[in-house]
Amino acid sequence: MTFNEAREILGLEPGQDVRPHLGKFRMARERIAKMVREAPNDRIAVRYQEELVAFDRALAACREYLGTTGLEVPETPAAVVPKPLFVPPVPVACEKAEAPVTSRAVMAAAWLLVIVAVLTVGGYFYLEREREEQRRLAGEIARLESRGASLIDARRWRDAMDIFERIDALSPDSGAAAAGRAAIELGMIEEERQFIGYWTGQAIAEIEAGRLDEAEAAVRTVLEKHPAASEAIDLMNQVTDARERMSRQLVLDEIREMLDARKWQDASQAAAGILRVEPGNLKAEELLAHANSAMEKQAADEKRADDLFRMAAARDLGQFDDQALEILREAAGLAPENEGIAALLEKMSSYTRTLRIPGDFDTPAAALATARDRDRIVIAAGTWKGPLVVNAAVDIEGAGPGQTVIDCPPAIGSPMVVGPGALGARISGISFMHDGFLVDGSERYAAVMVRGGDATFVDCHFSAASGHGLAVIDGGEVLATRCRFVENGWNGATAIGAGSKLELRESEASENFGHGIESWGGASLILVNNRCHGNARNGIHTDNLNASAVIDGNRLSENREYALVLTSAGNGKITNNSSRGNLLGGFVIRRAAATLAIHGNEARDNHGPGLILEQGLAAPAYADNRLSGNKAQEILADVELPEIERAPPDTGGADGDGG
Repeated sequence: MTFNEAREILGLEPGQDVRPHLGKFRMARERIAKMVREAPNDRIAVRYQEELVAFDRALAACREYLGTTGLEVPETPAAVVPKPLFVPPVPVACEKAEAPVTSRAVMAAAWLLVIVAVLTVGGYFYLEREREEQRRLAGEIARLESRGASLIDARRWRDAMDIFERIDALSPDSGAAAAGRAAIELGMIEEERQFIGYWTGQAIAEIEAGRLDEAEAAVRTVLEKHPAASEAIDLMNQVTDARERMSRQLVLDEIREMLDARKWQDASQAAAGILRVEPGNLKAEELLAHANSAMEKQAADEKRADDLFRMAAARDLGQFDDQALEILREAAGLAPENEGIAALLEKMSSYTRTLRIPGDFDTPAAALATARDRDRIVIAAGTWKGPLVVNAAVDIEGAGPGQTVIDCPPAIGSPMVVGPGALGARISGISFMHDGFLVDGSERYAAVMVRGGDATFVDCHFSAASGHGLAVIDGGEVLATRCRFVENGWNGATAIGAGSKLELRESEASENFGHGIESWGGASLILVNNRCHGNARNGIHTDNLNASAVIDGNRLSENREYALVLTSAGNGKITNNSSRGNLLGGFVIRRAAATLAIHGNEARDNHGPGLILEQGLAAPAYADNRLSGNKAQEILADVELPEIERAPPDTGGADGDGG
């Protein structure tokens, strides 16, 4: 017998391993052997014996095949030899009767015996046929059970169901069919659970990675096969929500670009559109308020710029007039799109010495080397190499932030340093940055260092510096208007030391690795209508000692620590500032800042308390500040805060070339 013929007798599929089923086959063989032993007659016993022999031959063929492959072959019991065939009893010779029996009674008794014998033999053979059929049926059910178990292991549910339906038809009361169907149902449930678990796990991973198309494809794989799977339905809703959030975030980013480009009306309409779909979106509310406030301010600025333009034009006598120039610069800052103001500013600026790069000089450094007070240096669009040192009261004009760029390697210094001789320098329309990022070491320079000088920055960007974006030290003074301090390695802008002063107006400090804006060690601070967003520490931190702090109308949102921490100040006011969505809370006030007037501020929807007061500060004194929707509690009073450690932060080099 061939191995394939043996597999067919045993009910195995082509290619199916025989070894896992040998135990079942031994049990089936024992049932057939028992049927042989218990056969009611020799004819039935012979039939069962033939089936047993075929079964043993099939098992022997399997053992031989496994032996040739070098695999261990389990022993199978030897075939059972059936009992001898039925042999009718041979009559024993009787002694010769003394005399023949001829009476009618004797004849009747004989016929009665014959009839009884016939009935007995007939009943016996009928019962034997019934037993034979039951044994045959038991063997067939055992074979089908083995086959059905193999199909369940292979997850061939439809084929397995057909097998157990055949068993049910052969023996409805055996229980084997019910057990098989239950096993099929459990297997199908497990298969469904594994299928759903795998694909929903894939979808969750894709959602977390922001790959929404891949996440949706994974969810649809589940829903196409199991439309009612609640996990997949929930994940599809998450994908939809994530798409909507992503879409809104893209619109929010576009709105910020509109605000940077002074497209107030477009920004207002876009923010209002988001709020119609998602009322209460804090970012959209903030941007809408910014846009509307900017439009109102623009109208007022344009009117003020027109008045200034007329005043400057009246002073134009064809010669240098510092006051007229200052008036025109203010007008140009208020209405940068006004062509009349720009033309008059260009004309009156030409009354001074103008140094153009390129043209008069090849580089900004070459022009600055010969520059003197009141010179005008015009730098064309392009990227120009620093470090540049400004040590005169010059007016440096770029083509606009992002167009005129001053950079240098982070290890050699700041792209620009304003020295003590620059008393009244003015820089506008320039981006300052490092051309790489230095992540360690004490010499992490600022994008711009103002050391002892007096400078005004208008429409400038300070970004990607290894240290601060702008650092003011050694009694330097800076006024920065409409500037941006973004993604710097330490603070966006900082002032350090007694006599130093930092004044920022209508500017932005965002996504810096330290504070948005910080003052230390006796520096004074004036911050009006600025935005500090998404900084790794606080939006604003002041530790001015006895110097003043004026912080008014600033919007502080989504910083990783607090919106505003007032550590110390001698005098000043903190008014009309808003704090939203900051991670640790809104406003922190320490005892050393108790002299400040703090009122009219709003802390809303922060992830910590809205107002935190150090021990010794009375909560009623701050009652006119608005607190709402803050987590945990609105006000946390009488807090024991750690002692103040005033080791000054790194300024990026003692020689003043860093930050």
